[in-house]
Amino acid sequence: MATERLRINNEITARELRVIGAQGENLGVISLADALAAARQAGLDLIEISPSAVPPVAKIVDYGRFEYERSKKEKAVKAKVKVSETKEIQIKVGTGENDMQLKAKKAAEWLAEGHRVRAELFLKGRYKGMNEEFLKDRLEKFIALIPYAHKIAEPIAKSPKGYAGVIERDLAAQQKREKIPTEK
Repeated sequence: MATERLRINNEITARELRVIGAQGENLGVISLADALAAARQAGLDLIEISPSAVPPVAKIVDYGRFEYERSKKEKAVKAKVKVSETKEIQIKVGTGENDMQLKAKKAAEWLAEGHRVRAELFLKGRYKGMNEEFLKDRLEKFIALIPYAHKIAEPIAKSPKGYAGVIERDLAAQQKREKIPTEK
């Protein structure tokens, strides 16, 4: 789980180290031999925590416990990372107003969760030959129906299936929207 292998005990190559004791006290800058002796006396390991510092920083701790704590921190950080996906909503030229409202609500839910939404106007057969401005306008009207504050991530453009545009949430605009009703 650990991202990098730390040097411990005899693997350390620096001549002098800034050493932190077992209870967190600063032992100062001492030679490698003295630091190893202090670690052996305490019955613990000498771990080089910051090899790039001048002089390198080492700590006297139990290596197993140190690795366990480090892996716990990494797991906690990993758990907090939220993966954002691009969700897709597809409408057609003949999609009714009520269906468009339902799809706009679903898109708003996805935006609230932090996902990007790709709105696509699906064209088949004779619809592909329709006026380009009409088709873009149809997709823009659908995007305008979405009740959650959003901004255009990718403008509406021709796609293999018709026309598509990508939107993502606009947190600043959403916070302004939420403040307005509470001030009344």
